[in-house]
Amino acid sequence: MENKSNSHTSEFPYSPLRLVIAEKPSVAQSIAAVLGATQRKDSYLEGNGHLVSWCVGHLVQMAAPDAYDPRYAKWRRDDLPIVPDHWMYTVTERTKKQFNVLKKLLSDARVSSVVCATDAGREGELIFRLVYEMCKCQKPVERLWISSLEESAIQKGFRELQPGSTYDRLYQAALCRAQADWLVGMNITRLLSTVYNQTLNVGRVMTPTLALVTAREEEIASFQPSTFFSVSLDCGHFAAMSEKHTAQAEADSVAALCHGKRCTVQQVERKEKREKPPKLYDLTTLQREANRLYGFTAQQTLDYVQSLYEKKLCTYPRTDSQYLPENMRGCAVAVLDAAASVLPFANQLPPIHDVDQILNDKKVTDHHAIIPTVGVRGRDLASMPRGEGTVLLLLIARLVCAVGAPHEYTETTVQLTCEGIPFTARGRQITLAGWRAANMPFQSCEKKDDSDEKETSLPPMHEGQAFSPVVASVRQGKTSPPKHFTEDSLLAAMERAGTADAPASAEHKGLGTPATRAATIEKLVSVGFIERKGDKRAKMLIPTQKGVALIAVAPESIQSPLLTAEWEHKLTRVEQGSLSADAFLSEINVLLRELTHSYECTENAGALFPTSNKIIGPCPRCKGSIAEKQKGFFCDHSACGFAIWKNNYFFAAQKKQVTADFVTTLLKDGRVLMRNLLSQKTGKPYDAYIVIDPASEKNARFKIELARKETL
Repeated sequence: MENKSNSHTSEFPYSPLRLVIAEKPSVAQSIAAVLGATQRKDSYLEGNGHLVSWCVGHLVQMAAPDAYDPRYAKWRRDDLPIVPDHWMYTVTERTKKQFNVLKKLLSDARVSSVVCATDAGREGELIFRLVYEMCKCQKPVERLWISSLEESAIQKGFRELQPGSTYDRLYQAALCRAQADWLVGMNITRLLSTVYNQTLNVGRVMTPTLALVTAREEEIASFQPSTFFSVSLDCGHFAAMSEKHTAQAEADSVAALCHGKRCTVQQVERKEKREKPPKLYDLTTLQREANRLYGFTAQQTLDYVQSLYEKKLCTYPRTDSQYLPENMRGCAVAVLDAAASVLPFANQLPPIHDVDQILNDKKVTDHHAIIPTVGVRGRDLASMPRGEGTVLLLLIARLVCAVGAPHEYTETTVQLTCEGIPFTARGRQITLAGWRAANMPFQSCEKKDDSDEKETSLPPMHEGQAFSPVVASVRQGKTSPPKHFTEDSLLAAMERAGTADAPASAEHKGLGTPATRAATIEKLVSVGFIERKGDKRAKMLIPTQKGVALIAVAPESIQSPLLTAEWEHKLTRVEQGSLSADAFLSEINVLLRELTHSYECTENAGALFPTSNKIIGPCPRCKGSIAEKQKGFFCDHSACGFAIWKNNYFFAAQKKQVTADFVTTLLKDGRVLMRNLLSQKTGKPYDAYIVIDPASEKNARFKIELARKETL
């Protein structure tokens, strides 16, 4: 992107304006208020030498395949892979109005320069650049890079604007990611959908995530529980347990032998342990915690924290860092003071122990951890929308705990014997509550289900000490299968998946990024590959039959997290300039050619994709299957949409019925002879062949070819 000098005053007979483009209206309003652009116009604000407008998300999108060639409107395997020589972009009807506003502003002669103020990250950069490029704008660009919408942060950001060219490689990485996702998603979706005659959506992150869920269900289904038995010795003020026995007779024998006998201490081992305070929240850990404690979906949590960000109550949410930069020391102290002031139990909180433990320049990426802002001072948390108030309280609690002292305790393990049989007793005694003391008021306030291990004290003991008589009893237990995924555990699995194989230099490891994981889970639900089951708070994520079938037929490379780990590493290299965008995409194209040319249909596919609808014949458009349903005959490939309706106007006017036999012959032979049709001009009957118009879109249209007498 060309960056010219901002000195254009001599070219204008009036004062030049600076156009600021944000990602959302609410963000634009916050920026406009700081800049003094207070005059409301049609989809932008003006004032004090600035025009401020917004993008409302992705205004410009990648064009559909049929934009490159009309024949791609039909899904055919023979056309794959579809790899554009020159990428095309489009503006949808939904976003056209706002796009035209920005286009007009970018071409406004009064505008001398542009500020990119979209979200400071890969996607935000892409959103702005596509609009800028599609409008063919050549005006110089500066970049606003902020992590908070507070007035002081915006002012500081405008004082430190960077040339737009500084972020050219970030844009290239974002564009590569979008193009690669389009190539893989579109080509492999069409490949599998045409092979199995139904829509099977495939995505670079979505499909490996689905594979994690289906693999977990396979583990649960194949799990064989085993029963075990342990002997418990009641020694008065504590209990000691034996090792596990697979046979009840063995446990019964041990219990009978030890009951009423003497138990002697053989060894007492005490270990002093320290538990560090928790780190600050990044987006994934916040989503996990909100799901575990309150049942919020990942998308709900993202929506709540995004709203808090736009209300200037927290910092930028789409981050994968859990630290603050070292120059935020003073800010952190001020935020702690502001956050504590809104809590009804502020006087119960311990003093700040060490702010330094949340500061680390080396572990801050594009954005620092999510924390409240000083804007929370004076807020009535109880009056806020419940979801937002709950998430804000989580952010405050984590910040308070993160600067607390370590939690210290003594862990005691006692080895005992009774009749020559070993037993073990364990206990834990807190010596310094530390940061957990700060967490207790929050638990009480929100009635959290905290799973932390409770204190279990043992009485003072020494070697050779005896307890008599003991009471022995047998306890039965069973091994447990793996648990179904919740959004908490699935987010954790997505974060870990493939990380062992990802290079240490990869910016994002695991499946997706913190900003995209929630959308991935929602997409899997919306397309019918997984479903949420269970009570409101503890929803489990279970694969559907269709989801299981997709993983059964999807190429191994597409469902493996290794592909995503490798791509994220290479996207980081593109951003760093050590790998060209063309080299990255050429590898993707090689993968697509191999998959689309060599893929073979999985055996017993009919059992994987059962249908109760009667198959009439092949679809004349996409070669899928036409099935009879209540109101007509439809292609089972939803993206194709070909249909022959039973109440078709032409046949209804002729008082003819569209039957299964009629459609079967039409699809098989391409034409059907129909007798005694009535001419609309003369009213006389005639015989003719009914032929499907090959140029028709979706709903079938027909042509009439008069039949010759000799043929009849």
